[in-house]
Amino acid sequence: MALVIVFSSLIAVSTFLSFKLPPPLGEITWAPPIYMALSVLAGAYPSFAAIALGSAIGEGLNVVVGTPGFLPIWVPGMVWARAPEAFIIAWARKKGNRVIVLSMVLATVFETLAFFFPDWVFYTYGLFQYGSSVSAVTGFWAAFPDFGTLVDLAYIPVALILIRAAGPAFRRLGFDQ
Repeated sequence: MALVIVFSSLIAVSTFLSFKLPPPLGEITWAPPIYMALSVLAGAYPSFAAIALGSAIGEGLNVVVGTPGFLPIWVPGMVWARAPEAFIIAWARKKGNRVIVLSMVLATVFETLAFFFPDWVFYTYGLFQYGSSVSAVTGFWAAFPDFGTLVDLAYIPVALILIRAAGPAFRRLGFDQ
């Protein structure tokens, strides 16, 4: 439980203290290397809990503080897109570095698509006051900036460094890498 609390706090702060981007992009956060490394070091379930809780709190702060363009729907959207990454990455934790890197790439692609497809539906069917005359093509292009999430791929080397640095401490705590 302590691990979940500490890392959800770290993920919340690293989600809140981010580079803000104009809507519909939102932000580039510091959280990806933290939750990627945590998924390898601690396994699926503690990582899932920490990512879900930390992402909800961090994104909730972005909404409450009043960052322009941040909508309340982004809080569950962030959890929906990020938390399952723990299972994708943790699956590879004992399979070697190449598979770990591949799982991080797949997790980032999952996150991107988890943002993109709901946004495409939202923009197409008139949610967020776009009106019902929006076509599927227009909705697609309105959601297309979600592919900017792929920038998180740049955090994979940072996550690998964190795994290497924190691995001995996690092993001492009983987390068998």
